[in-house]
Amino acid sequence: MERIISHFTDDDLYKFTMCCAVIDNFPRARVRYSFTDRDGTRYPAGFAEALLEQIALLETLVITDEEIAFMKRSCPYIPHWFYNYLKGYRFNRRWVTASQDEEGHLTVDFEGSWADTILLEVKVLAIISELYYRMTGQTGRLDYGDFYRRSRLKARRLLEAGCLFSDFGTRRRASFEAEDTAVRALKDEAAADSHTGRFVGTSNVYLAMKYGLTPIGTMAHEFVSAIGGMYGPQMANHIAMNSWRQTFRGALGTYLYDTFGWEIFSLNFSEDFANLFKGLRIDSGDNREQLQKIVDKYRSLGIDPRTKQVIFSNALDTDRAIEIQRYAREWCQPSFGIGTHFTNDFEGIRPLNIVIKLTAARITEAWPFYNDTCKLSEDDGKHTGKPEVIARFQAALNWKA
Repeated sequence: MERIISHFTDDDLYKFTMCCAVIDNFPRARVRYSFTDRDGTRYPAGFAEALLEQIALLETLVITDEEIAFMKRSCPYIPHWFYNYLKGYRFNRRWVTASQDEEGHLTVDFEGSWADTILLEVKVLAIISELYYRMTGQTGRLDYGDFYRRSRLKARRLLEAGCLFSDFGTRRRASFEAEDTAVRALKDEAAADSHTGRFVGTSNVYLAMKYGLTPIGTMAHEFVSAIGGMYGPQMANHIAMNSWRQTFRGALGTYLYDTFGWEIFSLNFSEDFANLFKGLRIDSGDNREQLQKIVDKYRSLGIDPRTKQVIFSNALDTDRAIEIQRYAREWCQPSFGIGTHFTNDFEGIRPLNIVIKLTAARITEAWPFYNDTCKLSEDDGKHTGKPEVIARFQAALNWKA
């Protein structure tokens, strides 16, 4: 079988930065993850077995000296001890189970040390997406020439509108070639002429290395979600921000705040954290409403919101990013992380609506039980987790629908 993931750093930067913070702050934590297909896709017969074969191939991946040298140059905030860990890191198929029911619905679960399993999520999602198109005979419909031209057009429009934007599209890309083509096109268009906007980089570390770009990323919801499972949702953001400060000393200063909603985050977001972090990331809810909450919070702390970066990454496309840019630039320093729209936008191809979320955690391997956790959302209907766990967390947070 032709392998889908061929490079250790074919992954989002924030998986590496979170892994570093986990080792530094929660070295003995163990976790569980579960896959969700929000559209209830029926996968072809034999898909789970083919997926497990691809995961077994990950066991031969090792980080190269070239990849380490690039990360050291591009990510000076990552402590050097972490690269010794990555040199010895090996994937293990025993962390993963996968199966299908009679209708073809896919179940995938991970379990193990948090420091180990944290590097599976993005790679497994990228495998599922590309493998689906292979096994359903759709790869022949991926017109990369047309895709390159349309990707350049997207970049041109964003650049002319003054947008700062990055590729966030690894996990649901149509294929590795699709993301490679998109990143090349975005870079080529940005270099073709001077613009008020800027292509900042890509979340994919390998492609950043290949094209001489900046790898982009800080953290995902799982960092806060796991802490919420271990210690409760009320203070999870406070513990997460403190842990991030402990590891990165003020670098990597964009915080993803919506794991348990705005209200509890706002209570945890004191003046010292507001000054420490250079900005916040909006990943759910109405963008204009969320921005207004951020502006009001900074002003309540005596901070000019125009000095702060706000990254928008909530299911963006070109039109939506340009619309946000027009009003947000008056209130903050807006930037955009665009995912599936960059890496899986082909004529006649439906992107998979898939996620893998951390569902349970325990503080050490010595604990005899896991604590369930979940991910709440500012978007109605997009909470992720067991219904009874979501209800319990909402009650603990006095959640108002």
